[in-house]
Amino acid sequence: MKILLFLIAGLGVLFAPPSPAFAKVNIFACEPEWAALAEEIGGSFVTVKSATNAQQDVHHIRAKPSLLAAMRKADLVFCSGASLESGWLPILLKKAGGPDVQPETIGWIMAADYVEKLDVMTGHVDRSMGHVHPEGNPHVHLDPHNISALADIVGDRLMLIDNANATNYQNNLDAFQAKWKVLTKKWEVNAQGLKGKKVVVYHNAWAYLLTWLEVDVIASLEPKPGVPPTASHLEAILKDVQGANVAAILVAPFERRDAAEWLSGKSGVPVTYMPFTVGGSTQAYDLTTLFEETIRLLMARL
Repeated sequence: MKILLFLIAGLGVLFAPPSPAFAKVNIFACEPEWAALAEEIGGSFVTVKSATNAQQDVHHIRAKPSLLAAMRKADLVFCSGASLESGWLPILLKKAGGPDVQPETIGWIMAADYVEKLDVMTGHVDRSMGHVHPEGNPHVHLDPHNISALADIVGDRLMLIDNANATNYQNNLDAFQAKWKVLTKKWEVNAQGLKGKKVVVYHNAWAYLLTWLEVDVIASLEPKPGVPPTASHLEAILKDVQGANVAAILVAPFERRDAAEWLSGKSGVPVTYMPFTVGGSTQAYDLTTLFEETIRLLMARL
């Protein structure tokens, strides 16, 4: 009898109709920029959850229940890496991550692993140096060439995870890359006047953008990464800024404004509030408009 049941079950599988395409791929993105890129390539075949928004400092996020629920559903985890999310992502993975989204699996993408990183540290590193990232600067998304590189990675992973829709992902990827190539060239031509200009930043989150555009950073408002500005440090920056023809002080939506405004008031250097990521301003609502608005703001100041 058992043999007969096994034979019937086997025949049922053999003659069953083809299985439907993979249900929508659930993507857990740590930051809005990666959520936006995943949506560009995944289109209608993915559901994307961004763990953070543009008003939040990604260094300081709690592993709250809603994120655990999202991680539990995830087929793909897409984050910046280089220890940017080290305070909360490992907790989510341990408590809710499935076997297919653990490090070194197809469902695991850390953006910093696929680009040439800036500010890689060698030698001794400890907490007295501030909130540093020995692996390199994790804020890789503000160089459009990095976005292009990550688009290929996301496309490849989606085609592996959901092969039934591989043609759709490839078409989306091809369309995005064609569009992005034209836009990147346009931005580089339009921003040529920025080369050699000088800025002050709050935190070294702008390294990839400013390296791409060849803009010089003469100071950071933080005395050490992650350490709030002090009066003595701001006074020292004021001396450096005076007479140096500094064009702007760049501040992200989640960064404190008081130090930048104090320095601006004393030096006359204007503060420019930048979107930093998708959703950082009403004008920066996707990847294209993020770069459009970023270039526009810089050109207006510099």
